[in-house]
Amino acid sequence: MVKIEVEAEVRPTEDVEKVKRAMENVYSGDLVVVGGEGYSFIKGMSMDLRSLEPLRKLIRLQQIEPAAKSYLLRRVSDGELTILLHKQAAFASKISFIDDVRESPLGPIKITIIGDNLEEVVEYLTE
Repeated sequence: MVKIEVEAEVRPTEDVEKVKRAMENVYSGDLVVVGGEGYSFIKGMSMDLRSLEPLRKLIRLQQIEPAAKSYLLRRVSDGELTILLHKQAAFASKISFIDDVRESPLGPIKITIIGDNLEEVVEYLTE
């Protein structure tokens, strides 16, 4: 069993709907806007690995399975897998993995997967 948490900050210069669309390009679960004037987050939570099917399809479409697998395996630590995606690339239905939040000027889409056998999750996403 896995727990998947997805979140992205919505900066004051960004459109909430565009950030939500970027997230929906990599995650199919429910999303909720949290926060208020000028400072908010969009968050989602799922217990179903299939909610990451859009991410899986984009990895296949871009034919980046080996690079994605390498990135994901490096990001596994203590029962947790943290994925950072470039928000603007996700909006354009492209996958751009990043290692540091500073690599995405408007902040990344952060996907946290918590579970016992994360190697199977990596296999699912990159097979």
